Formats: sequence, structure tokens, C-alpha cells
Amino acid sequence: MKTTKNGRLTRAFEKALTARPPGKYVLRLYVAGATDRSRQAVLRARQLCEAELKDNYLLEVIDVYQQPILARDGQIVATPTLVRDFPRPVRRFIGNLANINGLFVGLELDTKGKTR
Repeated sequence: MKTTKNGRLTRAFEKALTARPPGKYVLRLYVAGATDRSRQAVLRARQLCEAELKDNYLLEVIDVYQQPILARDGQIVATPTLVRDFPRPVRRFIGNLANINGLFVGLELDTKGKTR
């Protein structure tokens, strides 16, 4: 089996999924290349997670151009797409991450009674 940096990172992420501490959210952000839109999506996802979820999350950023197999396996048809892999069921948010209300409602993230 060929081992690549991306393969090692994905295996590490999958291992973290199975060994995750109780209560942590596992999120994957799919972006397309190093565009301004992708950079904004990454920045916004990190800001929202830090502000709302504190240390209660694991975020993996996946560039669909560099890791097309992961995009295929995740059934990603548009970017940016933010996927909540855990807790189950899986939830997806596709498009502009600037809408915090839509993002947290769409992903069913518990922000412990905070209002927006």
C-alpha cells in the first residue's frame, strides 16, 4: 500500500474519529484550490469553531483538487462544503459560511443556548 502525506493525515483523522473524547464535534471543510473563496471559507470556519465550539471540535480542511478521492468518497458536489461527521447523523452545509445562523442550524451544532 502506498503511503502519502495526505494518506497519513486522513488515517490520523479517521483514528481521531474513533478515539475522540465524548462531546467533540468532528468537522470536515471541503474547498477547491487556493482561491480567495477557499481562504475565506477556511478562515470563517476556524473563527466560527473557535468562537462557538471552543476546544470542542476537530476540523479537517480538504482541498478537492489535491484529494479528489476524499471528495468523491464524501460525495462532495460543490465547494465550500462543511460536513459534521460526528456526532451522527452526518450533516452538510454547502455554500457561503458567513451566515452563522444558517450554519449552526444546518449542521445542528449545539452552542449551549447562545443567541445570535
